[in-house]
Amino acid sequence: MSNSLGFIEISGVVAALDALDIMCKAGDVSLVSWERRLGGRLVTIIVEGDVAAVTEAVEAAAHKAVKKPVNYAVIASPHEEIVRLVNISRSRWDKDFRNQFTK
Repeated sequence: MSNSLGFIEISGVVAALDALDIMCKAGDVSLVSWERRLGGRLVTIIVEGDVAAVTEAVEAAAHKAVKKPVNYAVIASPHEEIVRLVNISRSRWDKDFRNQFTK
């Protein structure tokens, strides 16, 4: 995992995809995972990269997304417990993604 994590929590899958597109274009970041809650009405996107790139990406999405984010954050040098939680999310997302294409 890179040395920084960025989080955007936003209402709706379309707004989340728009925010992710903005983040990927604004900084050299990679999608780690995403979490959908309330039937997709609330989506959290997690990206990783170096601190400057993640900060630039999250700030760009926070200000340019089609909807205002519910919340957003950048964590530089995340604690090992944060990394563990993000990896749990990543493993669930990877499993769900693989299952969509193996049915």
